[in-house]
Amino acid sequence: MLDTMKQPLMITQAHIERYDVSGPRYTSYPTADRFVEAFDAAAYVKATEQRNISHWTQPLSVYVHIPFCASLCFYCACNKIVTKRYEQGAIYLNYLQRELNLHLDKFSQAQTVNQLHLGGGTPTFLNDEELTSLIETLKKAFVFNPEGEYSIEIDPRTVNQQRLQHLRTLGFNRLSFGVQDFDADVQQAVHRVQSYAQVETLMQQAREMGYQSINADLIYGLPKQTPATFRETIAKITTLRPDRIALYGYAHLPSRFKPQRRILQDELPNAVDKIQMLSEAIQQLMQAGYVYIGMDHFALPEDSLAIAKQQGRLHRNFQGYSTMADQDILALGVSAIGKMGATYSQNAKTLEEYYDFLDQSQLPIVRGLALSRDDLIRRAVIMAIMCHGELSYESIELSYMINFRDYFKLEIQQLLEKQKQGLVVLEDDGLKVTDMGWYFVRAIAMVFDRYLQHDANRARFSKIL
Repeated sequence: MLDTMKQPLMITQAHIERYDVSGPRYTSYPTADRFVEAFDAAAYVKATEQRNISHWTQPLSVYVHIPFCASLCFYCACNKIVTKRYEQGAIYLNYLQRELNLHLDKFSQAQTVNQLHLGGGTPTFLNDEELTSLIETLKKAFVFNPEGEYSIEIDPRTVNQQRLQHLRTLGFNRLSFGVQDFDADVQQAVHRVQSYAQVETLMQQAREMGYQSINADLIYGLPKQTPATFRETIAKITTLRPDRIALYGYAHLPSRFKPQRRILQDELPNAVDKIQMLSEAIQQLMQAGYVYIGMDHFALPEDSLAIAKQQGRLHRNFQGYSTMADQDILALGVSAIGKMGATYSQNAKTLEEYYDFLDQSQLPIVRGLALSRDDLIRRAVIMAIMCHGELSYESIELSYMINFRDYFKLEIQQLLEKQKQGLVVLEDDGLKVTDMGWYFVRAIAMVFDRYLQHDANRARFSKIL
């Protein structure tokens, strides 16, 4: 657990200058930018066949991407389509049904699902009837575990009490509210205006309806944010007591994401202010009783995420930290990323291409990756660092039959410098991330990323700070 009272004093200007660099968030390893077009639908089918042959009965996690938004948020880097043409929702659902049927044809037996997540875009762009149709379709296709986690991302501007109740009736037991910031000037700067009172009312209503977990997304590093204004946002969110808080650093990549070009560079906080926002936010949240899960997640002690952290069961997937084991992920919708065995796959990124594949009765998978043995070893190491903040050499050696110190000789040499910086402690049998190291945990994980070792094109990633 971080000793946040000491933390800001330990971080120097040298740390900030050294680690104000671009790097992956490691929701997967290898990261999605390493996917190749040579991995196509046929390769995905082989992975499902392997699941069938092995009679693998572990439940699936299902992700459904709803790309539509009625309003543009300037900071957004998601795959989305901004439109007021709500009739597009029904058309999209028809194609989702076609895609689902193609997937179901590949499985030899009924599949159990214990995790469902609707993301976007804005899933609540769909109306109540459309959401009902989608959930009924999925429930006919799979066996849903009554004790599972079923979540949906919420834009507070698109729901009211009646909609929240309808979602609860459909079986959703977890909500994720996009809050980002409560400061009026910041909201204007990113084109997402929603009042504290609006969010407060919706969260209270959701709690009364019996949702098991409520998450709030916040972003630090947005235009016009200052340490003082963000301190006030954190104070407000702690009064609402969401079960989980995701605290993301804003990734300013205007060359890749056109909406971000509307954000003025000189209105963005510098790295010093960003690290102050992060360190003070961690301090405030922990003083308010939240458990620091890792990198960008916090949870109340009784939440399943905090319990998984305590019990060493934490996992990281394309949606961030998760309580579920390393499950296969069935991904539906435009640009959705799935996982099947030791493979990753991604659907077509444009709606036109996605529809075209399905019009030809073909799975819309356009790229992916079959992980090598080295990928699997390094993934285990990186996920241990990102999820648990420590690594046992023996656990890797026993799992993959390697000598850790020989296999990672060069990486250990690089870690010696990070030990001097106070980010890690190297021991005879493993390593541990220090309290300060959690601020730079992505930099620690990057040491083990073989693809980055000689990669000069890191600008495609967000900044670590």
